[in-house]
Amino acid sequence: MASARFDLSGRVAVVTGGNGGIGLAIARGLAEAGAKLAIVGRDEAKNGAAERQLLNAGAEAIAIRADVTTSEGCASLVDATLGRLGAIDILVNNAGTNMRKRPEAYGLEEWRMLVDVNLTSVYLACMAAYPVLKQRGGKIVNIGSMTSIFGASFSAPYGAAKGGVVQLTKSLASAWAADRIQVNAILPGWIVTDLTIRGRAATPDLHDKVIARTPAGRWGEPDDIAGAAVFLASAAADFVTGAALPVDGGYSAQA
Repeated sequence: MASARFDLSGRVAVVTGGNGGIGLAIARGLAEAGAKLAIVGRDEAKNGAAERQLLNAGAEAIAIRADVTTSEGCASLVDATLGRLGAIDILVNNAGTNMRKRPEAYGLEEWRMLVDVNLTSVYLACMAAYPVLKQRGGKIVNIGSMTSIFGASFSAPYGAAKGGVVQLTKSLASAWAADRIQVNAILPGWIVTDLTIRGRAATPDLHDKVIARTPAGRWGEPDDIAGAAVFLASAAADFVTGAALPVDGGYSAQA
């Protein structure tokens, strides 16, 4: 009976940045719980590969090409999802990117790009989905970062944007609770993704430093984030809103 709390059958989930890494792992987890999936990305080839992977696993899934840093792109993904799947019950804002430099080395256009992709996209997607979600309630799960909590010398714009994701999450949770919309964030720790693989290549001692600080004694895998996303997207989290949940093997618990 308890498993019914996590059952997403009949629900439709949109996952931005859902064509790889953490986003695709979340999409797989939501599909395993019964949700229909719309994965959103800008890369047609990656979209197609991710869609095929989900379909081959038995999921009902579509891929949508859209730029979530624009109002038009977010409106189009909502329209496409409604047109093909008939509803939106869950929005996972996972689209993101990073660029590692010292703060003084970033140009203004780089700052704007990083803030647009990591923060503005979350705001725009939430605004586009809100009229649909409020019709019968729903869930929004925003993907933050450890840098929502900690400062990082090599990632100032990214950290500023991801900190903004947590504050936006809290504000939307407060504003939309009366509409039966719960808004929460997940803060992934050091997860093995294309971005962190490049980071390890650029910083030879990064791997050992992460292992030394992480009580779990390992790097996370994208699938480690999926369980938290399923929980926050399910009826089990109906009284959870405005939370920012670290999924980091205990990294943020260390002094």
